[in-house]
Amino acid sequence: MPFRWSGRATHTMSAAALSALLLACAGKHFREPEFFEPMVPEFLCRDDSGERANGPHAVLSREEWVAASGLLEVGCALGLLIPATRRAAACCVTAIFTLLAAGRVEALRKAYRPAQGQPAARTPTPGRWR
Repeated sequence: MPFRWSGRATHTMSAAALSALLLACAGKHFREPEFFEPMVPEFLCRDDSGERANGPHAVLSREEWVAASGLLEVGCALGLLIPATRRAAACCVTAIFTLLAAGRVEALRKAYRPAQGQPAARTPTPGRWR
């Protein structure tokens, strides 16, 4: 008799897999925060030097935004593991992934800006992606 996956088992396995990925990413937020710092849009970052204000949304520093997003990922990962909170956590993960797309656009904008982007970072070298 062949083994058949039930719908519940599939949901549990996919939730556990996404939870593991979120926990791994959250760990990287705290081990290497400098990796994520370029992804934080400038208008969200508080300027602690006192020279200028970045707008009404600038309530946290760049480092604080990275730590906060890491904590959100940990919370979502734990929520996915608990069946009673899985649906709410999945909605939160969807919202986080949607909102963090702005950070990825910001990082690409910085990398490909003609005046500040480095040619080595913009152009893949032969064999680099193999």
